[in-house]
Amino acid sequence: MQRLRSSDAGFAAAFAAVVNDRRESDAGVASDVAAIIAEVRARGDAALVDYTARFDGHDLGDEWRIPAETCREAFDALAPELRAALELAAQRIRAYHEAQLPEDRDHVDAAGVRLGAKWRAVDGAGLYVPGGRAAYPSSLLMNAIPAKVAGVGRLVVTTPTPKGVVNPLVLAAAHLAGVDEVWRVGGAQAIAALAYGTERIAPVDVITGPGNAWVAEAKRQLFGVVGIDMVAGPSEILVIADGANNPQWIAADLLSQAEHDPLAQAILITNDGAFADAVEAAVQSEIALLPTAAVAKASWDAHGVIIVVDSLDEAPALANALAAEHVEIATADPEALFAGIRHAGSVFLGRHTPEAIGDYVAGPNHVLPTGRRARFASGLSVLDFMKRTSFIAVSEASIGAIGPAAIALAEAEGLAAHARSIELRLGI
Repeated sequence: MQRLRSSDAGFAAAFAAVVNDRRESDAGVASDVAAIIAEVRARGDAALVDYTARFDGHDLGDEWRIPAETCREAFDALAPELRAALELAAQRIRAYHEAQLPEDRDHVDAAGVRLGAKWRAVDGAGLYVPGGRAAYPSSLLMNAIPAKVAGVGRLVVTTPTPKGVVNPLVLAAAHLAGVDEVWRVGGAQAIAALAYGTERIAPVDVITGPGNAWVAEAKRQLFGVVGIDMVAGPSEILVIADGANNPQWIAADLLSQAEHDPLAQAILITNDGAFADAVEAAVQSEIALLPTAAVAKASWDAHGVIIVVDSLDEAPALANALAAEHVEIATADPEALFAGIRHAGSVFLGRHTPEAIGDYVAGPNHVLPTGRRARFASGLSVLDFMKRTSFIAVSEASIGAIGPAAIALAEAEGLAAHARSIELRLGI
């Protein structure tokens, strides 16, 4: 874990190193993924059978697809408290994303030209759901519900089932979200199957959902063949906190992301050196209590950072440079600092708003940009499952008003056929 002080002479260089530490996969992953994609495109289902046996340790046989009835049974078998928790999460996620639905536009401007746009959902969306340690039903809800709200007609889940074992929580969430198909295929090969289609799996238009480095790289390579949500890297949290906080709370918040992945990063910015000491000690105490201690400790030891500033007024500029996935502002007046935050995936305001509440039941999407991509990207929304088609209707009168300018521009660009298509209508 690094300890930095903004007033130190070497701070700028040390902080720049933190900002530029992408903690992402090496170049070897890209070549591996390219080979997998080529195999799936060439051999279809046969390649999926081979890769599933190799990476997941089981034979797909005749059990490629998990029936809807199995998903319903998994939901019905949940403990009542857990079922109620999933239902609450789904209700809040749905309500938040319904408010994101865009409106069509249709109007006539001053020149008499009718202009507008219609929003339509994509025909099919594929959701990748990790298996094993990272099998999170909350992520399925966060991906599937916005797609359903958008109006996607066919919603497909691919999920690995290591050694043939199916995660019942994932199946229960798939039932609750109204998923149409669930396939027992994972890894980069699943992304390739969703993009190009195979004998069994029909292709989709958009692929979303978290995954390991191979899954993220497959999405990156296949962008353009299909739409994607984003290329996600390891989790990140930045906590901006004054000394009036409970250090145990802040330590737990930092570890809430550190426990995801040894490459995850947790950063604290505070204006109180004694509080920084207390948080550092509390992190060690909290790690000892976690079932995920090995992962959380590896992340904290390798990538954890505590930055002590003279004033929290310095924090927004540092936060904007980091452009972190999650930013907590744990101060008495979080709005004052929030006003200066330009780049963040999601911001959590106040001492009683831990990032973890956003992962489950707050409502906004927890699929967020990492690796400083919050400078230009946003979290998953209904718009990731929709596209906008503009339309134009020009009357005889209105083409007379705006046509000559179009002719002039077409001629300036040397595109005579463009100009002529307008000239003929104007009788020129």
